[in-house]
Amino acid sequence: MAGVLGMILAGGEGSRLRPLTDTRTKPAVPFGGSYRLIDFALNNFVNADLLKIYVLTQFKSQSLYVHMKNGWNITGMTGQFIDPIPAQMRMGKRWYDGTADAIYQNIRFIEIENPDQVCIFGSDHIYKMDVNQMLSFHKEKQAALTVSAIRMPLHEASAFGVIEVDDKGCMIGFEEKPENPKSIPGAPDFALVSMGNYIFETDVLCEELELDANNDQSSHDFGKDIIPKLFPTGKVFVYDFCSNTIEGEKNTGYWRDVGTIEAYWQAHMDLLSEDAPFSLYNREWPLHTYYPPVPPATILDSEQCKVDINNCMVSAGSYIRGAQIHKSILGFRTNIEPGTVISESVILGDVKIGANCSIRKAIIDKDVHIAPGTVIGENIELDRQRFHVSDDGIVVIPKGTRVGY
Repeated sequence: MAGVLGMILAGGEGSRLRPLTDTRTKPAVPFGGSYRLIDFALNNFVNADLLKIYVLTQFKSQSLYVHMKNGWNITGMTGQFIDPIPAQMRMGKRWYDGTADAIYQNIRFIEIENPDQVCIFGSDHIYKMDVNQMLSFHKEKQAALTVSAIRMPLHEASAFGVIEVDDKGCMIGFEEKPENPKSIPGAPDFALVSMGNYIFETDVLCEELELDANNDQSSHDFGKDIIPKLFPTGKVFVYDFCSNTIEGEKNTGYWRDVGTIEAYWQAHMDLLSEDAPFSLYNREWPLHTYYPPVPPATILDSEQCKVDINNCMVSAGSYIRGAQIHKSILGFRTNIEPGTVISESVILGDVKIGANCSIRKAIIDKDVHIAPGTVIGENIELDRQRFHVSDDGIVVIPKGTRVGY
């Protein structure tokens, strides 16, 4: 769409997702067997036919660059692009100080494109949104800034920016990560929280970024500084994400912040639930990604063991012989030998698991080799001596680990 520029913040360090982010930026973390986290934000723009997109990167960005080069390269289309932009350090030799500073340090790209609106979205949430519907709301309200929002259980809301809104959709209160979040009137168990997706009028954005950059007391963050300063003007509106409809979808309003190991694992289990709340199969809203040149998954009985696979997703290139796999997701090129039993696990791909292993409630990163007879997820205290184990008992095996060799 002419006059609209997308800027996706993809520089997140993702410290709460370690060890999955030890070697990659958070938006490059694999998800759902075939995707990366950033794919969902990119698909939201591309499926809305918004094809002027800058992706702002920072920490450990090499795997993200490779993924975008292989899967998101637009060529031969005049005036359309999806470009990863490394930290330019135009304002001095420093990394981004906050989300607003990340945009400010790249303000030259906004000036070059000269759009009417700038859409600033995060890159590490699982959801589907037709961005055009939010744009229509923004224009109808003649807003300076529109913030997308979703209901969140009150006990979880302290991790987000909490919003108050009037009956016309105008923001009348905002508090970033409050200890005691305010509930929604009439819904005491819920708060209205920011999803970290913003649509700005370009002139307002550039003016506010300039003022913020010259404020020594600012943390240069949209949630902490820009929104609290803007909303009292009466020109900041709140877009209800649950009003966004996607053709071919039964469920609307699914949004997951996968910022922790528990949330990341649970979002995968959501994909495997009966009548899953988030679908990968809607042909009206295709989920584009990079798909490597691999053969179909091969699943074979062995002489001693019959294959038993249920409630699973198995990606292409996988080779499974005589294994039992339950409620798990397997990424590209997962190789599993006979007699192995796997349950409630997420395997990111390029993994080899030997015969007669037992693996339960684990996340196994790429390029991991597991020796025959290995047991994971049954003795949590023993697992803690060898691996990272979350508070909920999810065992995470880092990229490149050799287990039992």
